[in-house]
Amino acid sequence: MQVEFALHRDRQNMGRRYVEVFRCKRQDYYNAVAAEVNYEGIYDNDYQGSPPPSKSKRFSDKDQMEYTEILKMRGLPFSVKKSEILDFFGEFKVVEDRVHIACRPDGKSTGEAYVEFVSAEEAKKAMCKDKMTIGSRYVELFPSTPDEARRAESRSRQ
Repeated sequence: MQVEFALHRDRQNMGRRYVEVFRCKRQDYYNAVAAEVNYEGIYDNDYQGSPPPSKSKRFSDKDQMEYTEILKMRGLPFSVKKSEILDFFGEFKVVEDRVHIACRPDGKSTGEAYVEFVSAEEAKKAMCKDKMTIGSRYVELFPSTPDEARRAESRSRQ
């Protein structure tokens, strides 16, 4: 019951921060706690959040997912520009007019974007950029769908 209650808090604000809530396995929780302990609680003042996962775990779950031509980006700087996203994926074939930076109803960025590539194969190749940085932020990449990207775009227009 508590899990379902927590999941209803997805995509809401906690104070002034936007939060997302995901269902996960118990082992994922233990791994996250262990990563925090191993990091010894030493945080750089410019760095917000947990340290990025190790490279060995980088593709474990995402390799098994089904890909379309769209990737979701998460963890972007709130000030990111379309040109910075295009530079980030510079060596890959992006459909330039299909880069959408998601915004809240008040117009502020959510830190997410949806990027369309010329093919699903190109999107899968671009996953090598997962956990790389834009500015001082590391960016997570996820396979997405045209439907998810359309919903995010329509939410941004409201």
